[in-house]
Amino acid sequence: MGMLDGKVALVTGAGGGLGRTHALLLAAQGAAVVVNDLGGARDGTGAGTSMADGVVQEIRDAGGQAVADYGSVANKADAEGMVQTAVDSFGRLDICICNAGILRDKSFKNMTDDMWEVVNDVHLRGTYYSAKAAYDRMLEQGEGGRIIVTSSTSGLLGNFGQTNYGAAKAGIAGFARCLYLEGARYGVTVNILAPTALSRLTEDILPEQAKDAVPPEKVSPTVVWLCTDDAKDVTGRTWLLTGNRVSLLSWQV
Repeated sequence: MGMLDGKVALVTGAGGGLGRTHALLLAAQGAAVVVNDLGGARDGTGAGTSMADGVVQEIRDAGGQAVADYGSVANKADAEGMVQTAVDSFGRLDICICNAGILRDKSFKNMTDDMWEVVNDVHLRGTYYSAKAAYDRMLEQGEGGRIIVTSSTSGLLGNFGQTNYGAAKAGIAGFARCLYLEGARYGVTVNILAPTALSRLTEDILPEQAKDAVPPEKVSPTVVWLCTDDAKDVTGRTWLLTGNRVSLLSWQV
């Protein structure tokens, strides 16, 4: 018996890195998973099916249930389609992990409007579109649900060369801090991740000596726990996840 038997999850950006490990562990704990990935490069260019298909095959080979989705979170119709894929394939949606992201780092003096807009489209707009579609479905089902969004210390604390990314990630945290207040009356919990992990987005940013200490597999157990019945009252929290360390961020005035 898994902790998530009978649950259905959507994970965006699940073709690699954190999204992949989230999807694999959710499936290992019994959830049926919609593996979404546009299949492009880390700067958001291009598209393909192999990344999502590969993770779906991993899940199925391990005895789990999964289907692929290749839509863009930055497109409203695509985001709504991801939720519909969950309903069409598995009958419902209980969990939405908003993980999809890209990078276009540049110092602010060299930042272009396109770099700003595309990063905010994928991260902030993409989180809104996917969370909105999932939230509406959860309310329609009337049985609560779990929404987990992905922020970053770049947005919460700052980082050089990431004004576009940091703004988007700070916006995601603010969005979730408001949504959890609304979701409480419907049994929908909303939590915020601020992970540090080795992935395609961070492989040339993290110091070499730190890479072995922060595999993405260290982040996913917290994600899975937040989706269980044991965490039904855990909401509105910001989780800083770095290797074996799990911390809760608190704001003091």
